[in-house]
Amino acid sequence: MLLGFFNVYQSQASLFFFLIRSITLSNKGLDGVGEFSLAISAGAWGIYWLPQRILEEGGLTGGWGTIAQMIIGVLILIPISIWRMFKGKSSGLELPLTGLLIGAGFICYALSFLLTDVVRALLLFYMTPIWTTIFEILFLKKKPGLVRVVTLLLALGGLWIVFSKQTILPLPENSGDWLALVGGAIFAGGMIRLEVAKYDGVFPLIFSFFFYGAIFNIFAGFFLADYLGPMPAADAFVSMASFLFAISVFYFIPTGIVILWAPSKLGAGLCSILFLSEINVGVISSSILTNEPFGWWEIVGSSMIVVGGILSVVLAPKNEK
Repeated sequence: MLLGFFNVYQSQASLFFFLIRSITLSNKGLDGVGEFSLAISAGAWGIYWLPQRILEEGGLTGGWGTIAQMIIGVLILIPISIWRMFKGKSSGLELPLTGLLIGAGFICYALSFLLTDVVRALLLFYMTPIWTTIFEILFLKKKPGLVRVVTLLLALGGLWIVFSKQTILPLPENSGDWLALVGGAIFAGGMIRLEVAKYDGVFPLIFSFFFYGAIFNIFAGFFLADYLGPMPAADAFVSMASFLFAISVFYFIPTGIVILWAPSKLGAGLCSILFLSEINVGVISSSILTNEPFGWWEIVGSSMIVVGGILSVVLAPKNEK
């Protein structure tokens, strides 16, 4: 399992250096790689269940591995945040609502992997296209066009096909399911916030995500202690320190940069459909590494999700991109 993750981890290293270069460019220079970068990052998040399970096997049970990742992210980024404050630029601390929405949504998603099946967590969390479409109609007064409706139905139809082997409707059945579903709705709200608010570059977004997400995660860890278990011993954190640092630097931070940057450029609704590519990666990787089934239902459903994502990019009107 550890070897499988590090094969993906190596590919993320090149993406990390690409992103560091990208955030120094103008927005115009990034427009051409938006969908491609988002697809890579969303796909990478499809295997996020794997480091979660590795950390749990290493003794960081109960989501404390996620808390450690968030804190490491804060420690890595805080020198830049302080430097930006001295330069009179946004540090990210002034974005508590954005950071909490995105951070809390992600934390619920991460914790759900510890309390339910990988596929159930992925599918319930990625009801986000429904939430973002509803939120855009209610708060942004947007009317989804025909292309958006068709691609949304296609992608959600694929989701239902994958899920229908277990139940007719993808309804929550346990605490992990509820965390995934609620996390998806919160995350969708954060994407709407990213689309409409004005930010001083991508750094304030990524720092607010880690900082306020870490605060939420700590409270959630104690609040859900009955489900997730008590805080592990210090030895567990020490033994997994190198792994935690590696996934934070080469996996967590770079993919987070793209995912937080994308809604302001591509729109929350379009992004939520592209995010569905994560389901494919998650379903395939879990079937290979955990012996979960991957048959014709999964192939057909995953293919519909991919086609929906491609069509949403190729056919979407310019005002929706």
